[in-house]
Amino acid sequence: MFTGIISDVGTIDLVSASAAGRELRAKCAFQDLTDGESIAINGACLTVREHGSGWFTCAAVETTLAVTVIGAWGVGRRVNLERAMRPLDRFGGHFVQGHVDGVAQVTSSHLDGDSQVIDLAIPPSLSELMVERGSVAIDGASLTIIALPAPDTIRVSIIDYTRRHTTLGALKAGDTVHVEADMIAKHVRAMLAPHRDT
Repeated sequence: MFTGIISDVGTIDLVSASAAGRELRAKCAFQDLTDGESIAINGACLTVREHGSGWFTCAAVETTLAVTVIGAWGVGRRVNLERAMRPLDRFGGHFVQGHVDGVAQVTSSHLDGDSQVIDLAIPPSLSELMVERGSVAIDGASLTIIALPAPDTIRVSIIDYTRRHTTLGALKAGDTVHVEADMIAKHVRAMLAPHRDT
């Protein structure tokens, strides 16, 4: 479980293919990782396989590659990192599972004062899970939806701190990002599904 509060921006410095999918090595600021722990990379929960001072490796299996853009990542790619939360951690974002629901495309990005306003075209299957002032995770970062300007489109505003401490400040039209819908909204939809036609 994660909160969507990014704690480091790492850099992919090695990529290789394997029979199971794709293996990655990332440089990071973390010094006390353990093999087998969960870590969210741009919002996708992966497992630390090996680690050392300032680096770790992980693998994305075919199932993960099918719903993310990890397969397109190359050396030099900057990524948002968050370690799994501990029971006594402050809960600064929202419940984030690290289960990517789909890929969205940035349709516009512009500065508005000290904030960056970004519109994202999301998969139609996620539209009913998005509500104004509701939560969404974009590349692992917990954000608030400030508007729904068009069908299958959400708008978020990135504050200056988030722009400087994540990869989101570099987003431009045409870029793709991972989206995780609010966990509570997904459970409500599942519970209501049997009753929608009655």
